[in-house]
Amino acid sequence: MINKQLTYISIRIVLLSLFIALQLVSNGMAQENNDETQDAAQASVANDSKKADDYQYILEGRPDPFVPFIEPKVATKFDPNEIVDDEAELTGMQLFEPGQLTLVAVMFSSGKKIAMVEDVTGKGYVMHEGILIGRHGVVSQINEEQVIITETARTRAGKELITTVVMRLNKEGDY
Repeated sequence: MINKQLTYISIRIVLLSLFIALQLVSNGMAQENNDETQDAAQASVANDSKKADDYQYILEGRPDPFVPFIEPKVATKFDPNEIVDDEAELTGMQLFEPGQLTLVAVMFSSGKKIAMVEDVTGKGYVMHEGILIGRHGVVSQINEEQVIITETARTRAGKELITTVVMRLNKEGDY
């Protein structure tokens, strides 16, 4: 009976040893598999990063995909030296710029100075000092042979530009 018990104990010890040995071998193989899997994963990541580093986006000849197609109007794009026109409706002599008219006569009558001008169609108009002409002009002075027009315009920056235009009376035979 003791022999039988020793046999069972020795069989149990052998089986337990085999079980432990198998566990150690399988853990070792699993570790090797994990190492191989990790190496393969690292190699894959390295290849992917290498591929990602190799790609270059060339913008030349292509529109930038991050720039909007339509640009909103920006106030800073305006030229500060640009002349700003009033939105007032033009009437009378304001419809004509001084260069569109020809001075044909100047008259003085009881302290009143009157100039007569003509447009390209031959239609005549009467001007006196202080009358508005063109978008920015005022008849500032009427002399015996000329009419002086002072044009005052404002820029976006608020600067005032003053220009003087002289309309001369053509004498007989002058063109």
